[in-house]
Amino acid sequence: MRQRITAHTPALAYLARAFTLALALIVVWYGLMLCLLALKIAPGTVNSISGYRSVYEYFTKLGPADFSAGVRLAAGFAGLLAFLALGFLALRELPRPHLAPRELALAEEELGSLVVRPRALERIAERAAAGQSEVTSASARLGDRALSVGIGVSRASTVADTLRGVRHHVHAAIAAHELPDLPVDVTATGYDPQTSDLS
Repeated sequence: MRQRITAHTPALAYLARAFTLALALIVVWYGLMLCLLALKIAPGTVNSISGYRSVYEYFTKLGPADFSAGVRLAAGFAGLLAFLALGFLALRELPRPHLAPRELALAEEELGSLVVRPRALERIAERAAAGQSEVTSASARLGDRALSVGIGVSRASTVADTLRGVRHHVHAAIAAHELPDLPVDVTATGYDPQTSDLS
């Protein structure tokens, strides 16, 4: 028996990716400066663009006398906080797959419970979507928070109206079966102007 697996991306994971992107851009930028130096571009010109030489000379001139006890303490705490923050962001980047909902509970009774399996709800949505004249194919997937419906369309000029129509008919079909309403996300996943019926 197959069990559905889903993976949720935490909001902080996007912050970690933004930080990684910033580091990558810095590496690419100074890699470009290195290429300019390799091409015999004047070091002064490269330094005016990137400031690499000025930064290097500033840090090479620093000595123990330039760091007071307060500065060292602040630097130590800043390093510790950076380590903890970056470590936390790295952990948030780890994928966290988990079991998707297997069934939708409708009622609980003394002798048992009334449930609807995900595939039954997906099939209702697929049939409702396929009933539209400009839909050439339909597939549905029940997630943690919404029912996702992907459709193929036969006319590009009316995609927006088709998406709205499919969403309306899926909601209507769910209500007709007396099932709890839930968010429906409709996406155009294909374009086939030669097909008019659901294959």
